[in-house]
Amino acid sequence: MLTLLSPAKTLDFETPPVTDQHSLPDYLDDSAELIDVLRKYSPDEIGALMKLSPKLSELNVQRYSDWKIPFPEGESKAAVLAFKGDVYTGLDADNMSKADLDYAQGHLRILSGLYGLLRPLDLILPYRLEMGTKLGNDRGKDLYAFWGDKITDALNELTEQPGINTIVNLASNEYFKSVKPKALKAELITPVFRDEKNGKYKIISFYAKKARGLMAAYQITQRIENAEDLKKFDVAGYRFSEEESTATEWVFKRAEKDVPNA
Repeated sequence: MLTLLSPAKTLDFETPPVTDQHSLPDYLDDSAELIDVLRKYSPDEIGALMKLSPKLSELNVQRYSDWKIPFPEGESKAAVLAFKGDVYTGLDADNMSKADLDYAQGHLRILSGLYGLLRPLDLILPYRLEMGTKLGNDRGKDLYAFWGDKITDALNELTEQPGINTIVNLASNEYFKSVKPKALKAELITPVFRDEKNGKYKIISFYAKKARGLMAAYQITQRIENAEDLKKFDVAGYRFSEEESTATEWVFKRAEKDVPNA
């Protein structure tokens, strides 16, 4: 089973990594091509393109300028430890064991606008480039055109390995649009997390993001190989809802009274 996550806008390159194990992204030549495109933009143009404040625009222009291969020593960090935010709060990779991180390396992938598809321990440099950015390039009008079939083909190669015949999509819609579901050779399952509010169950972004990380952590730490076993996920008050689920969309619900610290 292979689990997909989105990256995070928030990064932490200051906290020392909990492991010195690392790998390198598979598509660094593609990343370098995108960096060359981004370097042509002024801070004002980056701000308009990505809807960033002047301060963040200046920061990211500097990041594009500094980006180079090989990565300067001490400036890169494993992706799963560098990304922060709600999903990664739920994942809590900083507190995983070496064995957990080793397992994650083979069973978790992170979609990325700049790097395409990342293993958890792939080193990255600080960057900002969301998958939905309409960055024109030699391959098309945006990043979906840039990555084309490459991400889908990579996932199909991974699912040819023994024991990996299901993809669990815990990525956001923006990032999963870089995958072509009809071309996937593996079974695809998309968990959906609904929380009760005022007597009605709905997707609440903050809770749903954290739940995606919690489920990815559950899959890793419990060594879940069979997708059916994910239905036993009962972390932080969530329970599988058989009656609201379909074959490909699995609904997990949480009552308001079961929200931690509610």
